[in-house]
Amino acid sequence: MVQVESNSSMSRVVLEPHAQFDLTAHSRASSIRSLSISHSKRHRTTLLYVGTHSGTLFSLSAEDSNDSDDAVLRKLSFLRSVSVSDAAVESISVIEEFRKLLLLSDGTLFLVDSELSNRATKLSFPKGVSLVTRRRLRNNGGESEGFGSGLGSGSGSGSGLGLFQKLRMNSMKEGEVQSETGGGCVFAIVVGKRLILAELVLGNRNGKSERDDGGALVVLKEIQCVDGVVSAMVWLNDSIVVGTVNGYSLISCVTGQSSVIFSLPDVSWPPRLKLLHKEWRVLLLVDNVGVIVDPHGQPVGGSLVFRHGLDSMGEIDSYVVVVSDGKIGLYHKRHGCCVQVLPFGGEGVGRCVVASEEDKGGRLVAVATATKVVCYQKLPSVEQIKDLLRKKNYKGAISLVEELESEGEMSKDLLSFVHAQVGFLLLFDLHFKEAVDHFLLSETMQPSEVFPFIMRDPNRWSLLVPRNRYWGLHPPPAPLEDVIDDGLMTIQRASFLRKAGVETIVDNDLFLNPANRADLLESAIKNISRYLEACREKDLTESVREGVDTLLMYLYRALNSVEDMEKLASSINWCVVEELEQMLEESGHLRTLAFLCASKGMSSKAVHIWRILARNYSSGLWKDPSLENNTQNSGGNLISGRVIAAAEASKILEESSDQELILQHLGWIADINQVLAVNVLTSDKREIELSPDEVVTTIDPQKAEILQRYLQWLIEDQDCNDTQLHTLYALSLAKSAIEAFESENISENLDSGNIETRSLAMLKNSIFQIPVRERLQIFLQSSDLYDPEEVLDLIEGSELWLEKAILYRRLGQETLVLQILALKLEDSEAAEQYCAEIGRADAYMQLLEMYLDPQDDKDPMFTAAVRLLHNHGESLDPLQVLEKLSPDMPLQLASDTLLRMFRARVHHHRQGQVLPCFFPWIDCPNLRSFLST
Repeated sequence: MVQVESNSSMSRVVLEPHAQFDLTAHSRASSIRSLSISHSKRHRTTLLYVGTHSGTLFSLSAEDSNDSDDAVLRKLSFLRSVSVSDAAVESISVIEEFRKLLLLSDGTLFLVDSELSNRATKLSFPKGVSLVTRRRLRNNGGESEGFGSGLGSGSGSGSGLGLFQKLRMNSMKEGEVQSETGGGCVFAIVVGKRLILAELVLGNRNGKSERDDGGALVVLKEIQCVDGVVSAMVWLNDSIVVGTVNGYSLISCVTGQSSVIFSLPDVSWPPRLKLLHKEWRVLLLVDNVGVIVDPHGQPVGGSLVFRHGLDSMGEIDSYVVVVSDGKIGLYHKRHGCCVQVLPFGGEGVGRCVVASEEDKGGRLVAVATATKVVCYQKLPSVEQIKDLLRKKNYKGAISLVEELESEGEMSKDLLSFVHAQVGFLLLFDLHFKEAVDHFLLSETMQPSEVFPFIMRDPNRWSLLVPRNRYWGLHPPPAPLEDVIDDGLMTIQRASFLRKAGVETIVDNDLFLNPANRADLLESAIKNISRYLEACREKDLTESVREGVDTLLMYLYRALNSVEDMEKLASSINWCVVEELEQMLEESGHLRTLAFLCASKGMSSKAVHIWRILARNYSSGLWKDPSLENNTQNSGGNLISGRVIAAAEASKILEESSDQELILQHLGWIADINQVLAVNVLTSDKREIELSPDEVVTTIDPQKAEILQRYLQWLIEDQDCNDTQLHTLYALSLAKSAIEAFESENISENLDSGNIETRSLAMLKNSIFQIPVRERLQIFLQSSDLYDPEEVLDLIEGSELWLEKAILYRRLGQETLVLQILALKLEDSEAAEQYCAEIGRADAYMQLLEMYLDPQDDKDPMFTAAVRLLHNHGESLDPLQVLEKLSPDMPLQLASDTLLRMFRARVHHHRQGQVLPCFFPWIDCPNLRSFLST
């Protein structure tokens, strides 16, 4: 039997033909009128009941037979038949708990056992029955229990006893009929304009079992029915939904009141109703639209739009089954889309009937034409998914899995499994981005499953790859190059077949727009890289982590993504250096290898690589791929590359405590950048400090600033008190100061430009921000641990007079200090300050003599002498001053000063004469206060 699928994107195979029954083989003169399915839990069998227009009821078995042929649709097993009446069997109601069937034929109700072993029994009930339906409760409790509970007033119950129990007790004579079960089987029956609520009771009458002979319908309540002929009816909980040509109404079986749900137009299809057991709602047909309402008649959810008019409706799992014109259609309840269409009888077969199992787990649906019954079984969910995957309907497969998972019918692990399966199928279909998207949605897929796509077997991680072929829907893993070649070959083969008129399942996008192999390979590598990057965030075993990071580096290398390679290598990673070293060396990605070695604690190898890179940069033997695109400033790139290499090496050495390694590589780093060399020596990141003596010995004498900065760090930051290091620091500063002074003098003689500009230029090339002479002067004044004589011997013949003055002061050579300050530097203020520090009057006199007789053919410094007399004249003896004054000194320069000196001298003399007269009262506080003023 050919299956025709819907064109919907949600198209899927849900039902497949199971068996069929041909009525003409048993009764040529009759046709099928009604159909019902019953699953016997007692016998664990599924039975079909077929009612005919001639009044005969057939029972069929839907169980599999061992001799069935898969190539031919097998036949339903005929069990028994029973004659009900001379009129058509309009409806069949299965009462599983009583193992009975309630039949409607010729306006009369009949009861027969489910095995059709006895004749049908006509029930004592008013004639003219047009419709009958059984009350359904969601909790599957007794249908006459708890009726009207929770409805408040209007239930008519004044005690805890249910309404139906009261009605039953009032309707039966004592001892006549007693219910065998704790709950009853209640039906709503339409008789003319009346709606009768009755309970089917089986019991004993005169000691005879009514289970064999029949039962009785006990009328519980009569309700005035709605206007119009009721042609459809469903009863759930306390609500009865009825359908007429005028529309749909809701009748309360407690109060008997009715309310309109929908009104139908004058020209409309006949009303149809179907109880949806799984959702516990009712489907109403309004023209070609199916509207779902809750037990209160309120519309819920979306609507189902059917393509054509329909004859009957059924339900299986999450789908509504409709039949018309020899076709069966499946519509998804939630999405409302048609997922499958199956022809079963051909066009023009007339009215069709559908029947489905009542419970939620039903797996069979039966449809009937006038002479044939076809039984369909629901394909297991896993098989539905496989079928969608085989047809490359990946979106539909995922949608189905998500539906099943949301409904609790499928585990999350299986959802993850399907995502991985879809990912592999897409990967072999050359849709790499979509494949990885599904890989990332799978929580159970292992990163090692993609290893064979990157590195050929055997390799270091071959044993980590799980041998999981999933459902066998895709080829075994192979390197990406092979996957792409095979995929392109498949597309090419499909092209030839299509030209020959053979249909093939090939992706139309790739078929119509074939991609370039290089582009496909690049896309594959990028997306597999994306997957491995995401896997790095997962909790993996050590061996898997090593595989993920190492193979990720392989992929980055294939893309020549230098930035990603270096980012991975310089971060915390699990790369295996032995697997990558040769590849990185041959491809010239030495920077990446250096970063990788450093991250793995291989400091010596990493620094050695950086040294090679720095040398190759300067010689032009190697170019950094990250700088190759910038061709505008190649010289700047070379300089930048060398500095970067030195900087990266210095970072490693700053944290290393290997003194031999540090001193081995200090020289070339200093040649490139002295600041980096200083950072290596003065780092506080290492655990074991370097030996100062070894460091001092290793530093190139030409790199004086490195030595000075290192000694400064030892003395100032590390509080070093070693006199030899202090002296060495002073000597180094003094030597640099002499050289700087001489260089400035030479430049000044050659170029008469701005001296300040030249000084700034020198500072710019220095690692210090303070000039060397200033640093020397600060250190000579602040430290007490250096040898001033040794430093003085070095600068003795230089012009560093202020430094000499500081050193002479350390040695206590007061006269030499004053000579330098007063005569060489001509700093009168400093000279006077030094005299004040000496604290003796003869120091001022000595300074005055120097001003008046500077010697060395220098003119007397009368202005400085007058300044000294003006500031400190009271500390000098006027007579000695007059003796020292030069005859050449203009008197007007010193007249005011000398007069002030004499007046002060007279004042002190008179004060000395007066004070003894006050001797007896010298201790008087008031006198002391007066004298002090």
